[in-house]
Amino acid sequence: MSTRVNGEAAGAVGDVARSRRSRTIAALLPGLALCVLATAIAMTVNYFLPTVSPLLIAIVLGAILTNAVRIPERIQPGLQFSAKRLLRVGVALLGLQLMLRNIIDLGWGMIVVVMAIVFLGIAGTMFAGKLLGLSWTQRLLIACGFSICGAAAVAAVDGVIDADEQEVVAAVALVILFGTLMIPVVPLLSHAFGLSGKTAGLWAGGSIHEVAQVVAASSAVGGAALGVAVVVKLARVLMLAPVMLILSVRQRNRLGADVEVKRPPLVPLFVVAFLACVLLRSSGLLPSVILDDAKTAQTVLLTAAMFALGCGVRASTIRKVGARPLVLAVVSTVWVAAIALAGVLIAS
Repeated sequence: MSTRVNGEAAGAVGDVARSRRSRTIAALLPGLALCVLATAIAMTVNYFLPTVSPLLIAIVLGAILTNAVRIPERIQPGLQFSAKRLLRVGVALLGLQLMLRNIIDLGWGMIVVVMAIVFLGIAGTMFAGKLLGLSWTQRLLIACGFSICGAAAVAAVDGVIDADEQEVVAAVALVILFGTLMIPVVPLLSHAFGLSGKTAGLWAGGSIHEVAQVVAASSAVGGAALGVAVVVKLARVLMLAPVMLILSVRQRNRLGADVEVKRPPLVPLFVVAFLACVLLRSSGLLPSVILDDAKTAQTVLLTAAMFALGCGVRASTIRKVGARPLVLAVVSTVWVAAIALAGVLIAS
């Protein structure tokens, strides 16, 4: 008798859990469907205009939509899911673009330069942001986005420090805007400075924010620039892991033993997944067809996430954020580019 009762109770619990999951999925579907549509549009535009990043297209689409019409409340859960969960999966899959051997082949001098770009870039941006009176979280989002790997770094940092949504949106918008502006600037300055194709590629990889933007800029320089530019950029992406570890430890220490506040994990799960993908790619076990599919999936996920973040870029929010983050973005762009150029000239 007791066995049957226990079985019925377990079945009831299972039914409740399934019902809860069904309601959660149903709540996400409208927002996810909108993200899928926006991603399809962005990827189509990118197909005909390969130099324009689908991430940029997506965030612009989101910003236009949210400022043109009022997005229904039922869309919001799916957008929030895309902006956080899908983005973290996309960041993890970035690891499949990295091969440790290629980074080591850069030479220890260039590896030190990459580390200097990331850590000096973050330190200088944090200092400038403090002088401008910006909050610690706003400074950190911009510093990591501009010094490591753009919007993916902004999202990764937010996953550890749980910044204000307006600050995250502003940082993502700024990193994409200034990274896009760097696409024509770096090739023009490289020509003006008389840099060789390889040196220009090293500079592009060390100074520009997004991987897609690096590809666009280095392609404009020439074939000799593209290969080294991507490797240097991916070496900066790899620096995401130690930076997230440092931030996570800092947050845990800051929160201390406060049981009412959820402390971040010592190493965020998506960072562990990112490192696992790096090791898997470096092992050489994955066939090229899987790597190509993973790269497409990563682009699709990050594009959907950028659209969701773009839907938070309201004109009123940007006005509320003010001009100081814009000033910091200018300072950070120049600072990181200067460190990268000096380092490349010394190391090469």
